Amino acid sequence: MTGPIPPAGAALTKHAITVLLVDDQPMVGDAVRRMLAPEKDIVFHFCPDPARALAMAAEVRPTVILQDLVMPEIDGLTLVRFFRSHPELKDVPMIVLSSNEEAVTKADAFETGANDYLVKLPDRIELVARIRYHSAGYINLLQRNEAYDALLKSQQALAAELSSAAEYVMSLLPPALSEGPIRTEWRFVPSEQLGGDSFGYHWIDGDHFAMYLLDVCDHGVGPALLSVTALNVLRTMTLPGVDFREPDQVLRAMNDMFQMDKHNNLYFTLWYGVYRRKERKIAYSTAGHPPALLFNGSGPPRDLATPNLMIGGMPGVPYKSGCSEVTIPARLYIFSDGVYEIRMRDGTMWNLAGFRDFLVMPPASSGSEIEALFQFVRGAGGGGPLDDDFSLLKVSFES
Repeated sequence: MTGPIPPAGAALTKHAITVLLVDDQPMVGDAVRRMLAPEKDIVFHFCPDPARALAMAAEVRPTVILQDLVMPEIDGLTLVRFFRSHPELKDVPMIVLSSNEEAVTKADAFETGANDYLVKLPDRIELVARIRYHSAGYINLLQRNEAYDALLKSQQALAAELSSAAEYVMSLLPPALSEGPIRTEWRFVPSEQLGGDSFGYHWIDGDHFAMYLLDVCDHGVGPALLSVTALNVLRTMTLPGVDFREPDQVLRAMNDMFQMDKHNNLYFTLWYGVYRRKERKIAYSTAGHPPALLFNGSGPPRDLATPNLMIGGMPGVPYKSGCSEVTIPARLYIFSDGVYEIRMRDGTMWNLAGFRDFLVMPPASSGSEIEALFQFVRGAGGGGPLDDDFSLLKVSFES
């Protein structure tokens, strides 16, 4: 298994090969020092007092520890156990040096936690080779841990940015309308990576009520920012020369304004409709977006969609609109594909047909059908974070 790739710009620490020799005999310390002196990239430290070995190791941060097996005041294997139980030193490679060549002694050293065993004094070439080998492995471990830490911090920073962006999107969504001839209810739950969903509605004048939902391709902060930028254009109606009561004009102008080559190759789908209260009709136009579902009375739902290109694909594209009668009372559902493209626990995909059936025959519940749908979607997907934004707007026409 390969280690993680550190985030771009993250530099791993260059750890020097550092040797700590723990031995009560100064002559052994001098001998090892002379062996390592020609190796200019190896830093050598000597600790003649085993009682100070742990403190000195914590200070010099060795990449390998050479330790005598037989020392006064403390048994060498006991000291190995101390090293292996120390939270900061437990992974440092340890090479036991001993004059004892018995297999049982070697086995005890390995069982206690030693990584290697050399009969002292070893040949210089062999000692240097083993120091380099064990140090290389430990340095790789240190750098892998650094990469994991850097990746974790990067993920935490990204999560904070996504959370902030999600809060910003939420702040722009309109309050629910609970009174009057038109009433609304909605649910917006950002995905783990934050998609590009946003929606809104408002009265254009006393007779025309605009409703819209858009979904930017991809996930993350960039798509979310494009989403709220487009949302602000719709809700403030800042498209020069456009009659916002005519959906095809709105989509054509949005497409010209948000060409993907000027917005980091991002495009979005859009459903835009206008309820004409006096006529009791909905004019609508869609740009590559799922159809809205209109329920007139107790009859089956009608798909409100037009075959238009998504927003940002090509400039100067004409957009078609449609119109549908509204039989009071009626309800309209506008949504993104994150509501119905759900991978079930058995690996199958819940689809638009299943979503439509759910709205036709919602489960018996005294609560909100939108909340019931969300709980079903979350449970069907395994109960974890959502793969895409859950965006569902219900508009009820009372008069």
